[in-house]
Amino acid sequence: MEHFVVSARKYRPQTFKDVVGQQAITNTLMNAIENNHLAQALLFTGPRGVGKTTCARILAKMINSDENTSETEDFAFNIFELDAASNNGVDQIRELTDQVRIPPQVGKYKVYIIDEVHMLSPSAFNAFLKTLEEPPKHCIFILATTEKHKIIPTILSRCQIFDFKRITVKDAKEYLKYIAEEQGITAEDDALHIIAQKADGAMRDALSIFDRVVSFSGNELTRQAVTENLNVLDYETYFKSTELILDNKIPELLIQFNDTLSKGFDGHHFISGLASHFRDLLVCQNEKTIELLEVGEDTKTKYEAQSKKAPYGFLIKGIELANDCDLKYKGSKNQRLLVELCLMQLASITHDGEKKNSKHYIIPPSYFKSKGISPIPVDIPKPKDNENIGSEETHDDNQKAVEHTENIPVTAEPTPVLDLKKDHRTSGLSLKSIRAKKAHQIKQMDVIIDAEDLPTKTFTEAQFNDSWNDYISQLHKKGEKIMASILEMGKPNLSGTDIQLEFPNETLKVELERAQYPLMDFLRKSLMNYDLKLDISVNEEVAKKYAFTAQEKYQKLKEKNPNIEVLKKTFGLDV
Repeated sequence: MEHFVVSARKYRPQTFKDVVGQQAITNTLMNAIENNHLAQALLFTGPRGVGKTTCARILAKMINSDENTSETEDFAFNIFELDAASNNGVDQIRELTDQVRIPPQVGKYKVYIIDEVHMLSPSAFNAFLKTLEEPPKHCIFILATTEKHKIIPTILSRCQIFDFKRITVKDAKEYLKYIAEEQGITAEDDALHIIAQKADGAMRDALSIFDRVVSFSGNELTRQAVTENLNVLDYETYFKSTELILDNKIPELLIQFNDTLSKGFDGHHFISGLASHFRDLLVCQNEKTIELLEVGEDTKTKYEAQSKKAPYGFLIKGIELANDCDLKYKGSKNQRLLVELCLMQLASITHDGEKKNSKHYIIPPSYFKSKGISPIPVDIPKPKDNENIGSEETHDDNQKAVEHTENIPVTAEPTPVLDLKKDHRTSGLSLKSIRAKKAHQIKQMDVIIDAEDLPTKTFTEAQFNDSWNDYISQLHKKGEKIMASILEMGKPNLSGTDIQLEFPNETLKVELERAQYPLMDFLRKSLMNYDLKLDISVNEEVAKKYAFTAQEKYQKLKEKNPNIEVLKKTFGLDV
């Protein structure tokens, strides 16, 4: 059986023109060789599989070639490749510096290619500094690494640095297409595009994947075969998911997600891919950004068609929801439920749902008519002159209601209208809301007081004291101990319908004034008399003298119980 050579080695570029995706670097190196401006220490850095070692070998071959050199000459005696991962000690670097002194037997230059140079130990770096700074004229060092940040600055300052970029999907696909033609393989454009995307910017990885897929599918390379072999979600999955989302078909969408999981795909992969799909649809909606869409021509047509069905607002909201699910996925304890909830939210973006009734009633009049029930008309009072009731919108609504009920007989009593504006809505936990609630209670009290035909039943002082004590008992049961203590502290004096309370300080007065409305409401309802009024005053002269020193405390106790003085003298106690 003939020995198989992988495509990454078989199709390794032999000249700078064959290098894929690094035109800026290859042109710079070619001009440096032609103009004799090549530095003696070069550093090639960049991701894996983008051509660093390949360019180093091509450079070593070009600087030793002349007009009489054959194309098959590789100058193996002049090129020394050192793997810094396995030769990272000081002894290996000393052997290298000793070899550098010997001039080449064939060609002009000895080229030392040190791969993975960031693996050298700090002592090895220091031992290499002098040689790297002042190498012999016949010696050139080419250092290659994927992690430039691990190299000490003294090494970086002695090298001419070339940053290799990732291979674009377009360049990788074109090179794969060339290799497929060389091998006589028929490949779909979308199949090669998926391979190029899966390679993630590394040409060596793209060639390895290409060999694997060819071994699986033979000379016919289809998109279906590539997605099946690489275990990646096909574009069709996301096209179908988006259609179900736009049609608000939540059950079918959840079934499709379940089928995707049963094929071995991860929910995280699915939702992140869906976010990317929405991004691609958004890109297709503008001619200026359509070039950012990295897909095959056939798939590009499908994206353009679906982007016309998806509204701009839907795509923005969809990307936000999918990205939020992506961020929460790893920390979620029920990851499947998280994705399913996200899918249901996506399918609900364009769902209108039940339209809210635009008219201001809970049950429409048509319902009563169908049941043979006539609604009770209510007369809405008109605002008085120079009186602003509510907002302009409220006034307009009231005016329309008045016009609507002009010819309807009045069967209900007019209800007082409060001056509360609908625009002034406040949070239930803010200080503003507390003040608004107090104002609302005050207006309720004013409405009750000003209302006509309210009971003013006579009552005795004993009945009043019973109601007063009942209210204090209710406060104790509710746990409002402070307010109950304040009411117990001052004894109310009743003068007709005026309740007079006297307190020794302003603080107690303010506290009771804040809580007077529930108290008065209870007393008025209990005694059936709405003429009751509360008058709170402060008398500083009767303020209690509080004991602070030990002697003062003793005198207070002595006033309550004179026997304490006998106890003190009997046992010889001291204060």
